[in-house]
Amino acid sequence: MTRTSEIHHELGTMLPADEYNRTLIHNVHPPDWVNPEPTGRYNLIVIGAGTAGLVTAAVAAALGAKVALIERHLMGGDCLNVGCVPSKGMLRAARAWADLHRAEAFGAQVPPGVKYDFAEAMARMRRLRARISPNDSARRFQQMGVDVFLGEGQFVAPDAVEVGGKRLLFSKAVICTGARAAAPPIPGLKETGYLTNETVFSLTELPSRIAVIGGGPIGCELAQAFARFGSRVTLFEKNGRILPREEADAAGIVQTRMEKEEVAFVFHADLLRAERRGSEKVLPYRSKGEEKEWVGEAILIGVGRAPNVEGLGLEEAGVDYNTKTGVRVNARLQTTNPKIYSAGDVCFPYQFTHTADALAQIVIQNALFPHPLGLGYAGTDTLIIPWCTYTEPELAHVGLSEADAKAKGIEVSTYTYPLHEVDRAILDGENEGFARVHVKKGTDTIVGATIVAAHAGDLISLFTLAMKAGAGLGTIAGTIFPYPTQAEVVKKAATLWRKSTFTEGKRKILMRWFGWTR
Repeated sequence: MTRTSEIHHELGTMLPADEYNRTLIHNVHPPDWVNPEPTGRYNLIVIGAGTAGLVTAAVAAALGAKVALIERHLMGGDCLNVGCVPSKGMLRAARAWADLHRAEAFGAQVPPGVKYDFAEAMARMRRLRARISPNDSARRFQQMGVDVFLGEGQFVAPDAVEVGGKRLLFSKAVICTGARAAAPPIPGLKETGYLTNETVFSLTELPSRIAVIGGGPIGCELAQAFARFGSRVTLFEKNGRILPREEADAAGIVQTRMEKEEVAFVFHADLLRAERRGSEKVLPYRSKGEEKEWVGEAILIGVGRAPNVEGLGLEEAGVDYNTKTGVRVNARLQTTNPKIYSAGDVCFPYQFTHTADALAQIVIQNALFPHPLGLGYAGTDTLIIPWCTYTEPELAHVGLSEADAKAKGIEVSTYTYPLHEVDRAILDGENEGFARVHVKKGTDTIVGATIVAAHAGDLISLFTLAMKAGAGLGTIAGTIFPYPTQAEVVKKAATLWRKSTFTEGKRKILMRWFGWTR
């Protein structure tokens, strides 16, 4: 019987209590850790040791600042412990299982009776997470010269924090406490029991039937993974399609693949309540005027996040915040207390690890080298933020969509090149998808791009780099790409722009010139 509501992780523990998780805890919240004695005022105090906090503390210490880092739970935050790292380890195992199922297309005959071991796949994930964890460990940051405090940090004055009964004074502070999974208000859900990204990676037994609530990136990634492992998956989405932030045809390609892999979708879903019926969990719901019910073994919540702002003493510090949107900051990430900044999921709508890293760089410049005495302006309004949903195929995006551009009054020309016309994609059997780029009308200036492809998360960086560098499609079209690679789809999309600039009038002029030169 798969345990779901019982699966949890608490301060200093994580289930299952195997050697891999013991190694993880030894690194990210050592049971024998003794907090240092604070000596004098800190240049920078960082509350929260997720990606934003770790990068801020590491860079500040490397620059020579006196830094304190406070973490109440697990260093590494969501990314290491319950986010990017374990999810990608789980997705990789699911992809390996899927590859076996489609091996016949490549001439491989997989014999019947092949053993598929979900527990071993999850153990691999935990082993690799533990292997990565020293990078975020308390001892590593101690060796960097950072004073690491494990415990609840709370502002007690506009320039002071208390942790473990010790008062720490600061010249500047940064709030990097992140966000947590939030469940939708479904009656009976708490009593019925459910999984989130904070608990699902503790599973050691595969649920035979699982409901996934939410068709965003987390819901789609995990729904596809569980289907590939062999669960019967039903995904509930309140909207009419998955991945509503993405362009509709791009999301449609992902949905079609998931349907082929037997993920069942319920759109326009109104979940009426949750309840237990013996050993089973039940979700009565309404969709398109009909009332039905789902019955299964586990419920996974893949929608909703809440910023971690409670218990920080923000009122004492004079920091304005909202329990739904988090800490209020300006473009320089400064809060309503000019001594205090914030970075990461607790204050920013784009909740990605790579964004948290970028925000940490902005905080360092503004907190330690205030403009105009420092290196110049650094603000969130200059960021170009890509993102990727790691389904198969992946769906990646950067900049504006066509609808975004229209809303801003920007006229664009759009160029789309399909993967099924890219040689390497055909040969790899990964020819679902396309590369699409939007440019300002009459120019080659890139305003946004979307890629649906097996390696879209890698490919989108070509467009992101071009946008950051101010390079247009002409530069990409004139760049030599190795053949055969799937990255050629980016150049081929740029070549479509180049062809569009070759008008019939230009062709006639050249024809006359060629005739004259014969």
